[in-house]
Amino acid sequence: MKITLLPGDGIGVEIVDAAVEVLDAAAKKFGMAIEYDRQLIGGAAIDAAGVPLPEATIASAKNSDAVLLGAVGGPKWDN
Repeated sequence: MKITLLPGDGIGVEIVDAAVEVLDAAAKKFGMAIEYDRQLIGGAAIDAAGVPLPEATIASAKNSDAVLLGAVGGPKWDN
């Protein structure tokens, strides 16, 4: 199974990291293999790529079985 991780900004990063720990534990228990592809979205993407939703993020999501979205946005990017 392939999952695109979109931590986003602020607490989203912590949420996604904790969710990955849970997913890894479940995968181990049930004999599943999970491949993760961490991509940018939101303010983190604006800072790194100049856009809130880079093409690489879209491509990864389209090629995954699932997408895990954290939280997006913050005061830095309100305007």
